[in-house]
Amino acid sequence: MPGRADHWTDDLRPDERMPSECRLSRSRIMYIENKADGLDGPAVIGRVYFSKSGKTLYYRGLRFQSLKGTAYKANYFEMASGDHYWISGPRKDRQDRLYDGHLDVRIDEDVREEYLQLIG
Repeated sequence: MPGRADHWTDDLRPDERMPSECRLSRSRIMYIENKADGLDGPAVIGRVYFSKSGKTLYYRGLRFQSLKGTAYKANYFEMASGDHYWISGPRKDRQDRLYDGHLDVRIDEDVREEYLQLIG
């Protein structure tokens, strides 16, 4: 039976309006990997928005807060589900995954060109 992390991207809302405190200038292309079912979870590269304080991250309807170093191989948790995630800037060598480098990492179409320039 597939774990609950297998389909986390199915529920993303591409047209989700960001909270008013988030602005495009407070966004960044980042690597996001769900760790709910273990060390190697579904992953995506997309635009993450930061709250004014920088303590909350937003990605397509999901809200994340820092685990402040208290978790193993995860640095954020999603506030509604409690699932753990690894969120970081994308690596130029595309080896974002802890294991298997860049295999099966989806890149959001709206950031694809900018991402390729960033890692190029």
